[in-house]
Amino acid sequence: MIDDFEAALSLERFTRYVEWAEGDRARALELYALNMQLSEALYTPLQVLEVVLRNRIHAVLGNALHECWFDDDGFLLVDNQRRQLVKAREDLTDDRKNPTPGRIVSALTFSFWTSMLSPSYEILWQQILHDIARREDGKGLRRKDLSRPLRQIRTLRNRVAHHEPILQWHLIKHYANIMQLTRWLSPAAADWCERYSRFPEVHPAERITLAEPPKTH
Repeated sequence: MIDDFEAALSLERFTRYVEWAEGDRARALELYALNMQLSEALYTPLQVLEVVLRNRIHAVLGNALHECWFDDDGFLLVDNQRRQLVKAREDLTDDRKNPTPGRIVSALTFSFWTSMLSPSYEILWQQILHDIARREDGKGLRRKDLSRPLRQIRTLRNRVAHHEPILQWHLIKHYANIMQLTRWLSPAAADWCERYSRFPEVHPAERITLAEPPKTH
């Protein structure tokens, strides 16, 4: 069975797990299964954070400006954001859907929304965007308080989406960051996520120990 299952996986993909298991192929399959289970468990908190982030940014900018703020000349300061906006419109047209503001917002990628917290938008943060989140005590946040953890969370999200290994990541720390950012953006969403998230029960009590030193993330 092990041979048949290995044959179904790419050699490059499975070799990492064999190395982590110090050549024990049965243990390597256990690690592979754990990686899949953790990826599945992270889907809910990652999805909630992504949805809440985009909706908070859209709500705050929509209230301060108008619902099509992303169409204003010169508003989008990152080249990739402009390309993503064009693609979102094209995808909606291809699907024969009316490109309403709500549909466009939903079609834009996570990287579009994390880019709204990049240094390019520091002035916008000071003027408007700071209203998207608050600490539990009601105090304001710096742009970097969100952008720094979001950079790594976005990479983690992409690895989960592409079925890549994540066992070498400090997942307990990143899960805590996901929940913290979600709570700053929407306490109600964080409460809901904590209720339904399976990550705490799926992840081992301690950080996962692998044969090779984990990469720094």
